[in-house]
Amino acid sequence: MSVQTYTPREFHRQAHDALGNPQIRANFRKAMDGLMSKRRDVFSDWDLDALRELGANIRQRALARLPELLEQLEANCQANGIRVHWAQDGDEACRIIRELCEARDAKSVIKGKSMVSEEMHLNTHLEGAGIEALESDLGEYLVQLNEQTPSHIIMPAIHLNTDEISEIMHDKTGTERTRDVDYMTAAARAQLRERFMAADVGISGVNFAVAETGTLCLVENEGNGRMTTTVPPVHIAVTGIEKVVEHLRDVPPLYALLTRSATGQHVTTYFNMISGPRKPDEHDGPEEVHLVLVDNGRSSIYQDDELLDTLRCIRCGACMNHCPVYTRVGGHTYGTTYPGPIGKILMPHMMGLAETRDLPSASSLCGACGEVCPVKIPIPDLLVRLRKESVGEGRGNVPGAGVKRHRSEVLAWKGFQWLATHPGVWRSAMAIAGKLRGWMPTRLGGWTDYRSTPKPAKTSLHALVKRHRREEGSS
Repeated sequence: MSVQTYTPREFHRQAHDALGNPQIRANFRKAMDGLMSKRRDVFSDWDLDALRELGANIRQRALARLPELLEQLEANCQANGIRVHWAQDGDEACRIIRELCEARDAKSVIKGKSMVSEEMHLNTHLEGAGIEALESDLGEYLVQLNEQTPSHIIMPAIHLNTDEISEIMHDKTGTERTRDVDYMTAAARAQLRERFMAADVGISGVNFAVAETGTLCLVENEGNGRMTTTVPPVHIAVTGIEKVVEHLRDVPPLYALLTRSATGQHVTTYFNMISGPRKPDEHDGPEEVHLVLVDNGRSSIYQDDELLDTLRCIRCGACMNHCPVYTRVGGHTYGTTYPGPIGKILMPHMMGLAETRDLPSASSLCGACGEVCPVKIPIPDLLVRLRKESVGEGRGNVPGAGVKRHRSEVLAWKGFQWLATHPGVWRSAMAIAGKLRGWMPTRLGGWTDYRSTPKPAKTSLHALVKRHRREEGSS
């Protein structure tokens, strides 16, 4: 199976290729239809609006006190025996984790699912230091075998169908070619089981970090998260600074929203609460637990009272599942760690608008993402804000603001403004344009990529009205 490299700079070409690939469209259409149906059914007996309002309020309250809560989280984690590390960006986070591994002379790392580690390109960094990093989430394991990145934040291998998965496992691990899902799942588990036992370090993400108790909550279905965080002698949890919540009682409403919005489940198979390393009288668990808190552009988002809403996200993926663009082109098309609607408002801060200039415009603004977001992030409004930033009309708070503002376009609009405010010149210009309409160019930059070229009328409305009045007067 051929593996392609994707970049946000090539979004339009990649989208065109994806739209022309019937297999990708079929895989995503089937998967997204199922996820939307499950979400609708699982919320049927709930007051969804009230629950979403509660979830939004919990996240807003936590963000309003974010600096204070982070300090409280650090203090309570340290009191529990968890060592806390702060990273300004992905590179620093990778360095911290690498040094923690090297301090234990680690040669192999087993990883639970973590989008922040994807954001940091942690696997590549560790492998460059001679440390093997193996994904233990089944979807992540498959895309790692196929030398790809996740195409969805909840279901990394959702772009692959059964036959493609069978071929990957046959080519990379020697299993039989089959359409038996149970066989392939059992084979993957058998391959991973030995690696859990042999790993020197386990690395996981964090769904909710509770400031009140210093507890790290991890949501999962496969049990790999529990194995990753308990079997190796060292556990390193890595998360963005926005994942903190104030109280332990804040977790159940967010958990209810997360599981139902993500996969249509009432609860996941496993819910892990990690509050420290193994104690002297305990028989299992890691000897060390570390928490790496990653900023990586989140502080700049936090300082903007509009874009701050981006940090409410609980990474459920519902916005992707309901997005008419994502469901047709898939996650790899975006060329970013976080694809779909949430990626279009998050990645410009992390990579800058120079790299992601086309993403805020890759939306129909139908509003579906905002309607299904469990914490009520106004994604369509934020996309409009980023579109303004890209042409230099916003506050200029996003890296690369104004990247799509072209001098020729500015001059053209200034010329139009001058003409429109000088009636005599305007009428003369329109009369001339009508006579020269046959010389109108067929392309006008990006405007005509998706629109017909506008042509001036042979006769203006004013001229038609005057002619009609003359004809009436003469009759």
